[in-house]
Amino acid sequence: MHIRNAILALSLGAGVLAAAPVASAQTTPTPIEATLDAAHPATPVSDYVFGMFIEHIGKTMYGPLWAEMLDDRKFYFPITDNTAAPVSRRGFPGMTMRHWHPVGPQASIVMDTAKPFVGQQSPEITLDGTTPHGIQQSGLALVQGKAYTGHIWLRGTAGSKAQIVLTWSNGSQSRTLLTVPALSSAYARYAFHLTAPANISDATFQVVGTGKGSFHIGAVSMMPSDNIDGFRPDTIALLRQIHSGFWRFGGNYTSNYSWYDAIGDRDHRPSDWDFAWNQMQTNDIGPDEFAEFCKLIGVVPYISVNAGLGDAHSAAQEVQYMNGAATTPMGALRAKNGHPAPYHIRYWNIGNEPWGEWQIGRTDLKYFMIKHNDFAKAMRQVDPSITLIASGEMLEDGQVPGALRTKYVGNLAGAYNSDFDWTGRFLKDCWGNFDGIAEHWYANPGVRYNVEKAKNLPADKPNNDAYDKIQQTTLEYARYPANIVRSKAEEWEGYQQRFPAMVPKKTFLSIDEYAYFGGNFRRGSDLKQALAYSMLFNEMLRHSDFMTMAAHTMGTSTLDFNQTSSTLNTLGLVFKMFSNNFPGSTPIAVTGNSPQPAPQYPPAPDQPRVSSGSPTYPLDLFAALSPDHKFLVVSVVNATDKPQPLALQLSAMHIHGAPTLLQLTGSSLDAVDRVGQAPQATLRQSTVSGSPNALTIAPISINIYRFPISM
Repeated sequence: MHIRNAILALSLGAGVLAAAPVASAQTTPTPIEATLDAAHPATPVSDYVFGMFIEHIGKTMYGPLWAEMLDDRKFYFPITDNTAAPVSRRGFPGMTMRHWHPVGPQASIVMDTAKPFVGQQSPEITLDGTTPHGIQQSGLALVQGKAYTGHIWLRGTAGSKAQIVLTWSNGSQSRTLLTVPALSSAYARYAFHLTAPANISDATFQVVGTGKGSFHIGAVSMMPSDNIDGFRPDTIALLRQIHSGFWRFGGNYTSNYSWYDAIGDRDHRPSDWDFAWNQMQTNDIGPDEFAEFCKLIGVVPYISVNAGLGDAHSAAQEVQYMNGAATTPMGALRAKNGHPAPYHIRYWNIGNEPWGEWQIGRTDLKYFMIKHNDFAKAMRQVDPSITLIASGEMLEDGQVPGALRTKYVGNLAGAYNSDFDWTGRFLKDCWGNFDGIAEHWYANPGVRYNVEKAKNLPADKPNNDAYDKIQQTTLEYARYPANIVRSKAEEWEGYQQRFPAMVPKKTFLSIDEYAYFGGNFRRGSDLKQALAYSMLFNEMLRHSDFMTMAAHTMGTSTLDFNQTSSTLNTLGLVFKMFSNNFPGSTPIAVTGNSPQPAPQYPPAPDQPRVSSGSPTYPLDLFAALSPDHKFLVVSVVNATDKPQPLALQLSAMHIHGAPTLLQLTGSSLDAVDRVGQAPQATLRQSTVSGSPNALTIAPISINIYRFPISM
C-alpha cells in the first residue's frame, strides 16, 4: 500500500470542501430520460469487483478482526515506568498500541535475553517478600456478564508465587483470575477465566508475584470466550453481510515479511519489526489464520508473496504450504500445524508496488522482470493451477520521473516500454508468466493534477507539486474517484491496442488497492463519501470486460468499532448494497438525454479523456440484468441537493410485478453511522409504486431498484 502521494494531496486540499456548494451549474432536462436496452448486454460482472485489501499496519488486523485483548503479549518491547500515552496513527482505526508497565520498582524487571521463551527477550521479575512485583497493562474493556478466557506461560525459582489480577475503578475493585502457588524451573502453561461483573471501560491486567527469588513470563493471552478461531464474532458477522468475493493480504508489509515466522503455535511465533511501517507485529495472524478468516466471512483468499527481501524459493514454499497435499514437504508442515486439508488458494500476487522507491528490497525495472519470471516459474512448478497477478503500474503523467517530465508529460506515446513503464514491460518481458496485472491508486478531494505545471517542475521536485488546490461542488467531489477509474480504463485500453494478444487471452486488470480519502477521519465515513464510492462502483461496473478484480483499502474501513462492539459505517453500507446486487449480473446499454459535461482539463491521472458516468447528468446510472435474468437492477446516484425526476424506458424486456427500492440517504452530507449511536445515514428497502417512467430520485441519495422483468 502506498499512501504518501495521497497524504500529500490531502494536505493541499484540507479545508476546501466544507464550504463548497452542493448544486451543479449545468442546466439539465426535465425529466432526465434513460433508455435501458437488454438487447445489448456486456460481459457479466465479476464476483471479485467488491473485494478488500488488508495488511499489517499497526493494529489494522488485530483491533477490528482479532479477538486478542492484550498488546505486545510476547514482550517485544522493554517494560518501563514511562506511562506516556501511545500515539495513534491518524486515519487508520484501532492503531493505538498499549504497553506493559511495572508493578513495583522498575529495577525489579530485567529482560532475559539469554533464555527467552520466544523472540529476543522475556521479562524476569525479581521478588521481594509480600510486596507484589510484576507488570501491568491498562485500557482493557469488558462487557458485563461476558465470559473471558486466557492463558499464561510462567516459570520461576523455588519460593516464587504468581498471580493474575484484574483491577478497575481506579484500583478500588479487583478480581484474582489465577493463583499459581508454586512455579517450576521450566515454562508451563496456566489457563484462567473470568465472567465480567460489570461493564468496565478501563481495566488493568496485572501479572504479579510474591515470595523469594524471581519468576519469568513467556507469553500471555486473553480473549472473549465467544471468539471464533481467534476472531471477533461481531465483526465477522458484519463482514459476512458484505459479499466481497475476496480479500487480499499484501501491501508494503510483505516486502520484509517472513511467513515462516507466522505459522505454528502462536505463542511460539516470534514478534518482529515491520520496517515498512515501523511497527511491531506479533505474527498471531499468519497464512493459516488469514485463510480461516476468509472462510469465516465467505470470501476467497488472495495472497501477495514477498518479492522484496524474499526469493522465489520462499514464495514457492508458501504456495506449497497453502495448497500442497499433506504428502508434500510444506503440506506436511501445514498438517503438523493442525491444518491437514489444503486451502486451494487460487490468486497469488508477486510483490507489492515494486516500482516504488519506498519498497524494501527494491530493484530496477529490468531486474524485477527477471525476478518476476523466476517467481512465476517456481510458484507454478509447485501448483500449476494458480492464477498469477503481476505488480504493474500503468503509464500516466503522474508517474514520469522528474528528469523526464519535460519530455513526456502530456506526450506519453514515446514512453511505452520505457524503464518506468512497469505494466508495458510486464507485457513485453514476462508474457506467459502472469494472468492479470495489478494497479493501485489513492486519491483525495480538493485537488487536480495540472499537466502544464508538471511539465515545468524542477527535476528534484515530486509529482505531488503538480497538484493544484481547487474548489469542488459536491457533485464534482463525488465524481472525482469515478474519473480516476475512467482514466485507468483508458490507460488499460491503450495497452490493449499496443498488445492485442491481451484481449483473446483475457488478461485482466486487478485494482489491488484503491481508496478515496474523502471521509471525515475524526467522525468516520460519511454520506458524502458514500456518494463518491457509489459513482466509483458504477464506473467500475461499466468496464466489466477487463476490470474483474478490485480490493479496497482497508477491508476494515467498512466498520466503525471499539473494543467491545461494532457496526457497518456508511462506506460499509454502500459496499453491502452493491456487493449484494451486482456480482454475476449482466450490464446492459444505457442511453439518455443528458450527457455528462466534457472534461475541463487535459487528460491526466485524475482527468479522463471522456468523463465518467452515464448520459443522465447530474444523476449517475448503471443498469444490469440479474444472474437469472429475472430482474433488472438499476443503480442511481443523486449527489445534488434537489430531487431529480427520472423517466426510464425499457427495451427488449417488460416489467411484471412491483419493483423494490434499496436506498441509502440521510439528513445531511455529514451523516455518519457510529457504534453505540443512532444511525444518521439510513439504509431502507421499500416497494415502489407508480411507473418507472416517472421516478423521483431523492437528494443526496444512493438507490438500487430491482424491477421484476420478462424478456
